[in-house]
Amino acid sequence: MKKRGIGLACAWYGTGYGNGFPDVSSAIVEIHDDGSATVLTGAIDVGQGSSNVFAQIVAEELGLKSEDVAVYAGDTDATPDSGTSAATRHTYNTGNAVLHAVRRAKAPLLAYAAREFGCPSPEGIELKDGFIGVSGDPSRRKPLGEMCFWARLRGERLLGMANSTAKTTAVNPENGQGAPYWPYAFGCQVAEVEVDTETGRVRVVKIVAAHDVGKAVNPAQVESQIAGGIAQGLGYALLEEVQLQEGKIKNPTFSGYLIPTAMDVPDIHSMIVEEGDATGPYGAKGLGEPAMLPTVAAIVNAIHDAVGVRITSLPATPEKILAALVAKEE
Repeated sequence: MKKRGIGLACAWYGTGYGNGFPDVSSAIVEIHDDGSATVLTGAIDVGQGSSNVFAQIVAEELGLKSEDVAVYAGDTDATPDSGTSAATRHTYNTGNAVLHAVRRAKAPLLAYAAREFGCPSPEGIELKDGFIGVSGDPSRRKPLGEMCFWARLRGERLLGMANSTAKTTAVNPENGQGAPYWPYAFGCQVAEVEVDTETGRVRVVKIVAAHDVGKAVNPAQVESQIAGGIAQGLGYALLEEVQLQEGKIKNPTFSGYLIPTAMDVPDIHSMIVEEGDATGPYGAKGLGEPAMLPTVAAIVNAIHDAVGVRITSLPATPEKILAALVAKEE
């Protein structure tokens, strides 16, 4: 007999290394004579799309397209240290460094353009659609590349470097006071599962996920990261288990250590919640690990809802479920 159940779980997760550990990212941005830009950062894109995010931040500030921005990451001979690609930190921490760096790079350009257009201050200058000009007056603008060329020819250097340090403090071991993380990511997921009471097999039918990302710099990447986190959480909940014997791993290959395939991934519905954090780039926060965390508890809660047994050790294998069902009947 197959029974269905629904489970809900929520999670909150601190961004960065935390607990007062030095968490610093650095970035360099240069605007070139043709109006394009280059970003140098030590942040490694391991598939999460951080380089795309950095290009989008620079493009937003300069009124360019993302393809006009080249991102060079992880060259120890040329790029500044930006810390590890871990702890859900690059969009927030390194993104802040990139944002501050590009604003420093464009400051002399804005000042030069203000003088060229006879504006009293750089605040009246805007960069939009590849042009630079007087805000609200389309007749007074020039191609960005042309303005950059003349600014550099006359001595301006459109180069900016910035550091971003996460503002956390260590927790006092005596009174528990402190600010171990900032900011925090929040997420909630609902899982629908089908449990076969004769075999103990669990099939995850659907997962609905809502995650607060502060600001979705790239909504498509946010949805992809939620889906990836759910796939990892599904493996954690139902399949993945390191088997040890006398300190040696008994299942060192994927034939014995099972991970989800595309056939195991359920129907996923993602909802992006944007509650901007004032300290992040455009209000953005991280979404790395938080996308996975609620999945496990939601699936286990759904199993309980379906067949009335609580699995307390992971993964929730068919053997454990059948044993729990037998114990329940006794």
